[in-house]
Amino acid sequence: MIDYESVMSSSVRSLQPSGIRKFFDILENMHDPSAISLGIGEPDFVTPWHIREAGIYSLEQGFTKYTGNAGMKKLREEICRYLMRRFALRYDPAGQIFVTVGGSEAIDLCIRTLVEPGDEVIIPVPSFVCYGPLVTMSRGVPVYLETKEENEFRLTADDLRAAITPKTKLLIFPFPNNPTGAVMERGDLEEIAEVLRGTDIMILSDEIYSELSYGIHHTSPANIPELYERTLVVNGFSKAYAMTGWRLGYVCGPKPILGQMLKIHQYGIMSAPTTSQYAAIEAMKAGDEDIEMMRESYDKRRKLMLKRLSEIGLKCFEPKGAFYMFPSIKSTGLSSDEFSTRLLKEEKVAVIPGNAFGAGGEGFVRMCYASSVANIETALDRMGRFLERL
Repeated sequence: MIDYESVMSSSVRSLQPSGIRKFFDILENMHDPSAISLGIGEPDFVTPWHIREAGIYSLEQGFTKYTGNAGMKKLREEICRYLMRRFALRYDPAGQIFVTVGGSEAIDLCIRTLVEPGDEVIIPVPSFVCYGPLVTMSRGVPVYLETKEENEFRLTADDLRAAITPKTKLLIFPFPNNPTGAVMERGDLEEIAEVLRGTDIMILSDEIYSELSYGIHHTSPANIPELYERTLVVNGFSKAYAMTGWRLGYVCGPKPILGQMLKIHQYGIMSAPTTSQYAAIEAMKAGDEDIEMMRESYDKRRKLMLKRLSEIGLKCFEPKGAFYMFPSIKSTGLSSDEFSTRLLKEEKVAVIPGNAFGAGGEGFVRMCYASSVANIETALDRMGRFLERL
């Protein structure tokens, strides 16, 4: 018999399964239509019709061939116009941008292109679950930098300075943040620029939630002149346009680095889905009003959930980005896992334990407000009942 343990990569075997998945599995196995999930990080909107129609039309016209490795020229040009219009970011569509299979592929490519065995990658946590495992699979060393509730889970210049060593190659910049909803403003970024001055440390800025900022305008590290040349901007269509299933993203940055990233993309993927690219062109050209409509809706739900959390006695700072709340459940005396498991089994409400997102997440839970007002109200009623029993 083959010893499967011995033939598999040790770096892959060492990875832990996603802590998020466990609660979706429990919810699925409950087979209870009354259960409410505030766990999944996905818009509750359907992709706007004019975007779907563009994808359908491309199929009707028989546009089903491969595109160029970097993505359709029309799409790359449209992305560049969008980035300039929305965020004052200037990129050359001929060499500073290419289209990927979701933002997730772009993150993977950035890490694999930059990280060699032993290189350290600073990852502010709590944050999305993929960064550390991808660094590990590249034989790099994840350095988890815990952000604090008292700083609204922002990355501070002092903490970053203390984490840098001669082996630091890359800083992951996950803002607006999943799971906390934290944002970094221009002044914060200028302080980060001072810390990185004189180094060759690169930044991977995951800006998938850039359009979901409330009361402030999103600022990218690439908007800071001193950081532009060291920043790889990853973005996509999933959150801003409710296009999660279309699996389309993109990466922008220095031409020499993107040229190397494109080689991995060529061998591993070839090109992003053609139908999705036609739909994305329409999204970029005519989707600004869709973004505004969805953001206004999320903002109303954000305010509602924050108010209801306060009413039932859970402390939560006001998140200014993404579509998540990250309330503290320390007052209950339960761990994040215990709280989430009991809430799901006793009240049929799914939230995600904060420790699934790394150090600093214990004592918190992630709640997604990309759900209907009725579901949010009912879920918070049930959670209040749960807290009263405790």
